[in-house]
Amino acid sequence: MLNLKEMLYLTHKGHSDLKKAIFACTITNLSLMLPFGITIQIFLELLKPLMGEEISWSRMWMYFGFGVIGAVLVFMANKNDYKKTYVTSYMEAEATRIRIAEHIRKLPMSFFNSKDLTELTTNIMGDCATTEHVLSHVIPQLFANAISITAISVMLAFFEWRLALTVFCTVPIAFFIIFASKKIQLKLGVKHIEAKLKASGQIQEYLEGIKVIKANGLDGDKFVALDDALRRMKKLAIQMEFTTGVFVTGAQIIVQAGVGLTVFVGTYLLTGGKIELVPLLMFFLIVVRIYGPILVELTLLPELLYLRESTKRLRTLISTPVMEGDAEIELKDYTIDFENVNFSYNEVNSLEESVIKNISVSIPGNGITALVGPSGCGKSTISKLIARFWDVNKGTIRIGGIDIKTLDPEHLMSYMAFVFQDVVLFNDTIFNNIRIGNMNATDHEVMEAAKVACCDEFVTNMPEGYGTMLGENGYTLSGGERQRISIARALLKNAPIVLLDEATSSLDPENEVLIQQAISRLIAGKTVIVIAHRLRTIVGADKIIVLNNGEVVEEGTHDTLIANCGLYEKLYCIQQQSLGWSV
Repeated sequence: MLNLKEMLYLTHKGHSDLKKAIFACTITNLSLMLPFGITIQIFLELLKPLMGEEISWSRMWMYFGFGVIGAVLVFMANKNDYKKTYVTSYMEAEATRIRIAEHIRKLPMSFFNSKDLTELTTNIMGDCATTEHVLSHVIPQLFANAISITAISVMLAFFEWRLALTVFCTVPIAFFIIFASKKIQLKLGVKHIEAKLKASGQIQEYLEGIKVIKANGLDGDKFVALDDALRRMKKLAIQMEFTTGVFVTGAQIIVQAGVGLTVFVGTYLLTGGKIELVPLLMFFLIVVRIYGPILVELTLLPELLYLRESTKRLRTLISTPVMEGDAEIELKDYTIDFENVNFSYNEVNSLEESVIKNISVSIPGNGITALVGPSGCGKSTISKLIARFWDVNKGTIRIGGIDIKTLDPEHLMSYMAFVFQDVVLFNDTIFNNIRIGNMNATDHEVMEAAKVACCDEFVTNMPEGYGTMLGENGYTLSGGERQRISIARALLKNAPIVLLDEATSSLDPENEVLIQQAISRLIAGKTVIVIAHRLRTIVGADKIIVLNNGEVVEEGTHDTLIANCGLYEKLYCIQQQSLGWSV
């Protein structure tokens, strides 16, 4: 049972519920012997005229009464079985999905560089669904059948050991066939799972790129990869089902050969005067009944083998270490210091492959610091390192003198608010999308943040105001409207450190003015890190850090950097000249 707990990643409650489910299924299986036993007694009563005796109708009515009671007991056992098996397994699957989602939330961003959304979605939905099915339809029945079959076998052996041996002599052979074919089944199972993942990835890519597909009229042989992935998944599914079916069906045929053996041996014992007719007929009835659970066992075992491979990724995911740290340390000074920081997304420390190369720089608290430089120079990476989306490969980042590696990531995040160029909105109301900034905020605080962020202008024109559903990722809103909701979130969070990543780079002039107004309210009295390509928007920054190829090449105020005639001055002059360009 301990192995099952680890294999299925069960909670203590889930493990306890599984034991109760097995017990409940066992009781259900044994309760089904009640009507079977009553049937045998009625059958024996009906055979009395053949032996010169009369049928006792009073006993027949008594058996009828017992049959009614037996039916009620069977119903109660099945009801308890359903509650202990199915309801608890669904609750455990829900708890597992929540735990996985919580675990994923605490993983470093470097983990997601090696994973794609398809695999993680499969972990949360597909693998958990497989576990859910095994918990509700496989393991309890497997153990319960094994227990009830063993109990019945022992009772039959006491009654007539020779016939009992005949009934069960084919069972070990059948189970040997299933276990002997385990490697073949596992190999096909692995291939099938890989094919499903690849097909899911191709489908996701197709759906995410549907705009490009429509715009460029892509069809036919342009989607050979998708077609091949789906065909391979179908082929392997059929191959796996066929191969498994061959072994299971073969094992079932061998088990049911026991019926013929029982008839042959029973007839031999009867003609030899070693057994009477009535006990022999009773054995024939039992054989028909006892093979049902055994055949179910043979069908369930391949599912249990498939589960091992299906949940291997789930166990790998859960074993991935999360980012940890102290959640009690309070930050009182918001000066941010980089000391000899090196970072690579591939976690390689060599300077040639590093995105950030030996940076030592200070970002003053309660001021505006701008990060500028050519595309790909490491501006956005620095902001993400400050938020501890990744841990640096070498060096130290300190906030208020405290190494951020020692801080719990969620605790650190409580000190920061973000406004990204690409805003992520959820398929929920505008009100709830803003409230994400602070889930404990009152309705009044949410509305005030929305007004300060200039959201009122477009929300009041919507049919249901702040109760309007946005659709997936807010597709009903313009870029400027989405950005204002993002700023409203940041205002509501009211964090002392604000990171602005290209917040106005792709907006029209009207929206840019509104968002600049909202941002000016957001950053008042805060430590602000601004990433901007439009250098004219950060000329008033308290400090400008100029990056190139992952290194700090200049730092100072706008006037100082212009006087230095370095990279900043060159970029600024180019942008000033481009203002006069026209088509």
